[in-house]
Amino acid sequence: MSTDARQENRPLVGGEYLMYQDRPLVREGDTICYGDLTESHILVMEIMSYKEEGGEKVPDTILVQVLESEDQNKIYRQGEKHGLLEAFGYGLIWLEQALKTQED
Repeated sequence: MSTDARQENRPLVGGEYLMYQDRPLVREGDTICYGDLTESHILVMEIMSYKEEGGEKVPDTILVQVLESEDQNKIYRQGEKHGLLEAFGYGLIWLEQALKTQED
């Protein structure tokens, strides 16, 4: 079965998305997506590994990517960070840079 066929059969997410700074923030499994698909770029964070902290399993290594919205195979910038705070912090900066370069 092709990827397109699987996506067509997948049910749409109902309800409201978590919003942060007027952009949707969505998590499915180990993938976190942030951004508006009507803008030129989005932020995607892929949790690569977890660690135990205070008896809880928390994300450790995260692949951070800023992708073009229309062709998500085109990577604007990517890097590996440790912890969600660091990953999201860098990701937000990179996303804003990418969006700003589209405006210029």
